Amino acid sequence: MNLKVRLAVLSFLEFAVWGAYLTCMGIYLGRIGMGNHIGSFFAMQGIVSLFMPALMGIVADRWIPAQRLLGYCHLFAGTFMILTAWYGYQQGSHAEFAILFALYSVSIAFYMPTLALSNSVAYHSLTSAAMDIVKAFPPIRVFGTVGFIAMMWLVDILNYEQNQNQFLVSGILSVLLFFYTFTLPQCPVNKSGEKRSFIEASGLQAFSLFKQKKMAIFFVFSMLLGVCLQITNGFATPFIDHFKAIPEYADAFSVKYPVVLYSVSQISETCCILLIPFFMKRYGIKNVMLIAMFAWVLRFGLLGMGNPGSGVWMFILSMIIYGVAFDFFNISGSLFVDKVVDPGLRCSAQGLFMLMTNGIAATVGSFTAQAIVTEHTAVDGSVAWSNCWYIFAVYALVVGVAFAVVFRPKKEEVMV
Repeated sequence: MNLKVRLAVLSFLEFAVWGAYLTCMGIYLGRIGMGNHIGSFFAMQGIVSLFMPALMGIVADRWIPAQRLLGYCHLFAGTFMILTAWYGYQQGSHAEFAILFALYSVSIAFYMPTLALSNSVAYHSLTSAAMDIVKAFPPIRVFGTVGFIAMMWLVDILNYEQNQNQFLVSGILSVLLFFYTFTLPQCPVNKSGEKRSFIEASGLQAFSLFKQKKMAIFFVFSMLLGVCLQITNGFATPFIDHFKAIPEYADAFSVKYPVVLYSVSQISETCCILLIPFFMKRYGIKNVMLIAMFAWVLRFGLLGMGNPGSGVWMFILSMIIYGVAFDFFNISGSLFVDKVVDPGLRCSAQGLFMLMTNGIAATVGSFTAQAIVTEHTAVDGSVAWSNCWYIFAVYALVVGVAFAVVFRPKKEEVMV
């Protein structure tokens, strides 16, 4: 099989595993009486991202080939995700938070490192085949988003977003990917005397960049804006799903298939990647990042104002805007880091950027969003959702305005 096709299948399965539950897990948790723990489930992804990718990176560098370790991680992740589904099936609405959360957490701890490991496998394979990674990898990575969307649709159409079967689908895909890794090209381990410490592998030496005021400001705002991502991952579909209790909206398409509606966000994300080069050349890094920040304001504000009836266009527009909010920040931020840091620290700086956004920000964002939703939950279980979304919008607005005032890169660093 053609190498690019093999890697495209890898990318498809890698993100299909995640797409089966990431955007609809909150609906299931709310159904079994764990709505006040949604933030904890999503925060765990950030917590394990603080150390597991770095730890598995060291193992892949020194002892176990990356493609083999990728398979082992998926085997463990899939097994524990299937156990999560089994426990949820056995206990139904009587499931205990501690047990369900523990099984899920072990699965996530092994899944999160595979995001980096799958990239490492793809990069090594393409390099070994004398291919240009910059040109060859993006089309391969697009299949990851396709896989994510495909599983979102499948789970929603089968009505699995309401129950534990979403975890079962994810677990089966992980086990399937474990077997698929045996078909991937061999990746080398470091057999030389050179050893990388945990700090080197995790990119923690890049914290020296905080000595530079400009970079300190950039990384702090990266964390502050990264908070926004887990808010909608955790609570957007439960919010849309709550309209089922309102007779006026119960039969609306977006209410029957909230995950399908949410998938418009991922479709937009795929399309907006193509806009980055134009906007970066025309408006520069700072302005592109500001566009992303204010896109988050619109994302949250439209969710607060919309409804599945006459206001469904606001929901759809909010989903489309997500592509700008996510891509313009993540890609432009990564490019800024690559451009301004010393070449010897580029990889470490990229690791720090991911640590701030996917680790710390994801954790803080999940717990904070949960606290706000809980604060606006009435005794009867109803949530003042509009107020929550407006609070999130104001937060993004404050971050955006502060960034515009405080962040002042040199003129030659503004344009790429």
